[in-house]
Amino acid sequence: MADYLVTGGAGFIGSHLVAHLVDQGHTVRVLDNFSSGNRENLAEVAGSIELIEGDIRDAAQCMSACRDVEVVFHEAAIPSVPTSVDNPAASHDANINGTFNMLMAARDCKCRRLIYAASSSAYGDTPTSPKHEAIMPEPLSPYAVQKLAGEHYARAFYECFGLETLSVRYFNVFGQRQSPKSQYAAAIPAFVTGILAGEPPTVYGDGEQTRDFTFIDNVVHANVLAAEAEETHGECVNVACGEGISVNAVIARINELLGTDVQPEHVAPRQGDVRHSLADISLARKLIGFEPKVLFEDGLRRAIDYYASLVV
Repeated sequence: MADYLVTGGAGFIGSHLVAHLVDQGHTVRVLDNFSSGNRENLAEVAGSIELIEGDIRDAAQCMSACRDVEVVFHEAAIPSVPTSVDNPAASHDANINGTFNMLMAARDCKCRRLIYAASSSAYGDTPTSPKHEAIMPEPLSPYAVQKLAGEHYARAFYECFGLETLSVRYFNVFGQRQSPKSQYAAAIPAFVTGILAGEPPTVYGDGEQTRDFTFIDNVVHANVLAAEAEETHGECVNVACGEGISVNAVIARINELLGTDVQPEHVAPRQGDVRHSLADISLARKLIGFEPKVLFEDGLRRAIDYYASLVV
């Protein structure tokens, strides 16, 4: 019997969630195929978890992973807008078919609840700001469409089968263990490691696009609150800080904190990227009692300290 299953538990977000749950004394099972997850992310808790090396695209493996589980945190995905543009079929298979498999398995194994990792990319470039959950989504990329489809599936599984679900829309999560190495690396790890190395960070477009950067501790906190809520009914809630900051301002602040002056290199905007993204988190406050624990400035300092510690 496992209190919790974390799919994608060896990934950036999943591994932080696993570590927190273990630290709180819970029994935790992890399902990961290690296509992007890292075994080192689980090294500190390896003796305290049950690890299944498997793939959410395999329905039988999803069933095995969900047996005797109370709550499923579905974090596994191919989490990249550019990857979904370059290879939409692969990302569709993981993000839609894989999510469907997990919902079926959670239903059939009589899990109490499934918490789904959704994405703010579903909003697209809707002009309303801050973004609230009642806005009509306008996804601009295959990834955004896929994550939105997962939300609808999660809601339908509550309405049709009584499986308690909640979708948490993440806004630009960053923090320790987020990889800076991929060509699709998230902004903050790429910026920090580049500036530490004296290399101009690459900025897509003019850099005046804004994001609601959300430190990893806030995402873990929101997931735990979602699992512990008295009841859920297929809702979707934003998880962020409610604080918008431009890409140019992020780079300027990194330079200030490091005492450097490494200027960015601007290239053409990427397909599927949105211009502005700022969250209204009032519904998350109401439904699960969420408040951000670490605001951007503190989170950025922690991230810089982490990446600086990796420099030999």
